[in-house]
Amino acid sequence: MSESRTPAQVLRETRQKDSRDKRARVLSVVDQMLADNEPVTFTGGARAAKVSHWLVYAEGVREHVEAARRRQDRAATNYARAGAKAPAWWKVEQQLLREDNRRLREEVERLGSAVRRSLGQQVEQFGTADLGARVDELTADKQQLEGDLAQALARVDELTGQLSETQDDLAAARASLRRMIRSEDQN
Repeated sequence: MSESRTPAQVLRETRQKDSRDKRARVLSVVDQMLADNEPVTFTGGARAAKVSHWLVYAEGVREHVEAARRRQDRAATNYARAGAKAPAWWKVEQQLLREDNRRLREEVERLGSAVRRSLGQQVEQFGTADLGARVDELTADKQQLEGDLAQALARVDELTGQLSETQDDLAAARASLRRMIRSEDQN
């Protein structure tokens, strides 16, 4: 007969199986990234495998990712050495990417300028009268809050005094009760 397992054992075994499955998924994803000639990164591997970022740095997984990165680096170095032998499509692809990058940089600069102009116009729309009124409003709010704070502090002092008096009365009542109990015990 097999022994019955405790809930803790079942949970531990389930977590271990889940961990093994996730690790296997990461290793598979890294191998697939290598096969597809995609850059192997820790973050990319974690995202593609849909696991937490720390798992790709865990012992056993980290070494596999680093080995894959080294293989890619060696392949890139070998390819760079044979640069003169690069196929024509690769050179065309590089040129197209450079043009896309240039176009995107220009668009980013154009959009950044538009945002700066828009923000400048919005700031200019607020007149000094509007700003002055807002400062007066905030000053009045500050004074109101300071008054409320002073009242609250006075109330705290008042309640502290009452508490002290009550504690004194309680101590006196306890002392009186002790004296009564002693006198009853002696009779």
